[in-house]
Amino acid sequence: MAILLFRLRGVPDDEAQDVRDLLTAHNIDHYETPAGNWGISMPSLWLRDESQRDRAKALIKDYQEQRASTAREQLAQAKREGNNRTLLDEFKDHPIRFTAIILFVLLILYLSTKPFLALST
Repeated sequence: MAILLFRLRGVPDDEAQDVRDLLTAHNIDHYETPAGNWGISMPSLWLRDESQRDRAKALIKDYQEQRASTAREQLAQAKREGNNRTLLDEFKDHPIRFTAIILFVLLILYLSTKPFLALST
């Protein structure tokens, strides 16, 4: 019976490919189900052999820990070099878009709370 190993929804393409390559390199028999034409199915990696589940999960766990550690190091390096993006940088680069998004959020908040505020008067 097939065993769900790894959900691919929301996973970056490079990470998904790394996991596929990792499983293949360690001779773990797996297959992939796509999201489908309309993206409503669950894209996932599945194991054909249940006896490989613990080994596969351990490999993926180690890979994800390594990937997270690398990402943290890259962020720390970017902060040290002053290259990390901040909200102020985003505002400086795209002031009109930034302001439009803030105004849109405020409009939604107003429209969401207006009926309740009207009840209190």
